[in-house]
Amino acid sequence: MAFIYDEPSRTFGEYLLVPNLTTKDCIPANVDLTAPVVRFKADPSAMPPDPRQSPLTISVPVTSAMMQSVSGAELAIALARCGGLSFVYGSQGIEEEAAMVRRVKNYKAGFVVSDSNLRPDATLADVLELTDRTGHSTIAITEDGTPTGRFAGIITSRDYRLGKTPLSTPVREIMTPFKSIHCGRVGIDLQQANELIWQHKLNTLPVIDERQHLQYLVFRKDYESHQAHPLENVDREKRLIVGAGINSRDHAERVPALMDAGADVLCIDSSDGYSEWQRDTIAYVKSNYKHGYIGAGNVVDREGFLYLVEAGADFVKVGIGGGSICITREQKGIGRGQASAVIEVAKARDEYFQKTGVYVPICSDGGISQDYHITIALAMGADFIMMGRYFARFDEAPGRKVRVNNQFMKEYWGEGSNRARNWQRYDHGDSSKKKDQLEFEEGVDSYVPYAGKLKDNLDVTLAKVRSTMCNCGALTLRDLYMRARLTVASAVSIHEGGVHDVMLKDTRSNPREP
Repeated sequence: MAFIYDEPSRTFGEYLLVPNLTTKDCIPANVDLTAPVVRFKADPSAMPPDPRQSPLTISVPVTSAMMQSVSGAELAIALARCGGLSFVYGSQGIEEEAAMVRRVKNYKAGFVVSDSNLRPDATLADVLELTDRTGHSTIAITEDGTPTGRFAGIITSRDYRLGKTPLSTPVREIMTPFKSIHCGRVGIDLQQANELIWQHKLNTLPVIDERQHLQYLVFRKDYESHQAHPLENVDREKRLIVGAGINSRDHAERVPALMDAGADVLCIDSSDGYSEWQRDTIAYVKSNYKHGYIGAGNVVDREGFLYLVEAGADFVKVGIGGGSICITREQKGIGRGQASAVIEVAKARDEYFQKTGVYVPICSDGGISQDYHITIALAMGADFIMMGRYFARFDEAPGRKVRVNNQFMKEYWGEGSNRARNWQRYDHGDSSKKKDQLEFEEGVDSYVPYAGKLKDNLDVTLAKVRSTMCNCGALTLRDLYMRARLTVASAVSIHEGGVHDVMLKDTRSNPREP
């Protein structure tokens, strides 16, 4: 007979944190939100282990969902600069996704390999076309038009005047030539490069070798940007960290392109990860890429977690049917309350760590409708959170900003909707069915209230998380998980915790949702 759980399936909104002693050092400025992303070995007696032992960490435990309406290149850049991590959506062409990953990796670095280059015999029309396509206003001119060709000069928007300079004008006539440019030599470190930038009042410092071949560009804005974004996640080459979504259908073609583009971590995009297709996809990545990191999921119980971990998953996503635009539970009756799922999977992760000495992070995906739900999820054992609706509201998200009933909104649609046409995410391997076709929808097409810039909103959300952690007497996520005390809240106590028995003066100044 079917197995029936005795406990009800619970959500984050059914729990409250009970305060612990707040010591004098428990202030938000001292809170460290560093979180591990991929599996690592550690001493089982250190429970939970130090997240910095993981080969890939993030400065804040927040990631964006692999959704067309959420994780494009622009949002991936903005989130990485704030300390989080985006997974560029995989429900697009392979080359298109690889191009997004490449754009993120090339956006910020101490030493950037130029990816906007022209020959001296190119025209202003070529300059404008390249600028429009890449968004880069600084173009390196090399004799052969390659990133590492013999350096001839630089052209920026200050070198021409739109409407006055003829589009047929050769670049060599309007560029700033090599002889007029201050350059650094290969071997210079970043501190020395920045000193030259400040000394000569430069916006860009080309770095060349002894043959005058261009090797890198160092930008003034990168230094200033780093000062404004101290938590930004970068790799060893000072490039932004970015993830990429894949599926179990075309992974043999998609993974090589994404790895070549520089993806730091992959994740299988699926509503149900407890499957042999995911095992095979993980095996492909692990057998072909020595340092290829891959997350898998989604699962909601111990069995699903252990299956993926033993298959080699570097992290596991938890949650089925908890997203605001997900209707999987309505359509199929499959899923579990997000809190119940996280609690059980976190326990299985801890037991696996005690048994093997291998710590596999878990990501709570879905079920976040209030900022404090993030802290609840972390207290229950999630190592980091994945959100869709939260990020879809921002300027950097791909959805259009529209006016609905005199209010600005952003478009937000699920990967299970017909608009996304992400049939690979829900495919069960039946080759007799037509590709690119959903027999029924598991997501909706909707709007969410427009909220402005990502950084402005995320700063507020993380301030709440840090403040709540201080109330719990915790300065790290490890402390929070080990010390937090949670209580189930009745419907009446939930009502009591909100605004009640008053008439608000101005509801616009009392936002109720993140």
